[in-house]
Amino acid sequence: MPDRKAVAAHYSRDSLLDQIRAGMAQLSLDCETVSVEDLGPVDEFHIGGRIATERFLNDVAIVADDYVLDVGCGLGGASRFAALRYSCNVTGIDLTDEYINTGRELCEWVGLQKQVCLERGDATATPFPNDTFDKAYMLHVGMNIADKVTLFSEIRRILKPGGIFGIYDIMRVGPGELTYPVPWATTEEGSALGSPDEYKEALTLVGFKVTAERSRRNFAMEFFARMQANLAAADGPPPLGLHILMGKEAPTKLSNMVHGISQDKIAPIEIVAELLE
Repeated sequence: MPDRKAVAAHYSRDSLLDQIRAGMAQLSLDCETVSVEDLGPVDEFHIGGRIATERFLNDVAIVADDYVLDVGCGLGGASRFAALRYSCNVTGIDLTDEYINTGRELCEWVGLQKQVCLERGDATATPFPNDTFDKAYMLHVGMNIADKVTLFSEIRRILKPGGIFGIYDIMRVGPGELTYPVPWATTEEGSALGSPDEYKEALTLVGFKVTAERSRRNFAMEFFARMQANLAAADGPPPLGLHILMGKEAPTKLSNMVHGISQDKIAPIEIVAELLE
């Protein structure tokens, strides 16, 4: 079972904000001119980046003035996108101090600090009152949380009756060992992969009704093929990209994950559930 401190340490990076500033400078951007769209390549830490976020959040059916929870928000990229796109208010929680501190600064840069609140917190034991949020979602988070029942029970507690909960996680879809490191874990001990059936059973157990499920396996393979072609054409990573978050082992982590997807051991899966009233 992944240890919370070990999970936070896996994601933490020194001088993260400085690295983002340096990448922006290469693009002739600064904190006065950068936009939510500009930050997308570095602050959306999941397969498909901004494209996947947009498609996924449309299924969560966020509307103006909703109060939305971003579970495991990272730098808050999806939170900022949701706030801007849907005119909603978003609270994001994450275990990693540096992600939260950096994300708050990015919110200031793009003028969304009043709509987006990022807080350090444990998704299985949040500080929020019952029935707080209209919608909730998580993107590539459950792979670090073994106890899915406790996680979903907590989301149920703080979500209003009739609320919608969207999940976009990498899930176990077939047998076979993975090679580590991968983007979410340095070793197998840091990984808590579950199958789609395990997710759905846990959701149903705590009071959700699953309304949609979709594999994004083919989308992922196409996405990584385009990424590889772009890297080859550019002779290196872009100024702003997920390599900043993954560190020097980024190529190895991505390669191991792509191999697992290509061998049908794992796949990115979307699940949408509604909280029964």
